[in-house]
Amino acid sequence: MAKRKVFNEINITPLTDIFLVLLIIMMVIAPLLDQQGLSLIVPENVEQQKEQEQDKKTVNVMIDDEDKFYINDEEVPADKLELTIKELAKTNTDGVVIQTSDETTNGAMVKVMDSARNVGVTAISVAEI
Repeated sequence: MAKRKVFNEINITPLTDIFLVLLIIMMVIAPLLDQQGLSLIVPENVEQQKEQEQDKKTVNVMIDDEDKFYINDEEVPADKLELTIKELAKTNTDGVVIQTSDETTNGAMVKVMDSARNVGVTAISVAEI
């Protein structure tokens, strides 16, 4: 019977290859993780008086549970949202108030925010119905 040669050394070349591939993957993915989010200022819970609400000239956009948009109690299609906000922002110069329910998706709220920013509105508030 022939004697088998005992294998005493570990080959670390495959391990080094795996680590280099993982390093390259992390270097490619790391810049993608630096996404810009929404910068929101969360106000304190303060009760507003009716007089202050009447004095302000804002565009009120309501988003219901089914992500439908309403401006002045009239339904506005999503493709006409930006145009409608632009027309109303000319007379209502205090900004846009977005009223949402608990079931409103973030995508619908961000769509209203983007539409308002695109037409030049800088004061955007979010309120819960």
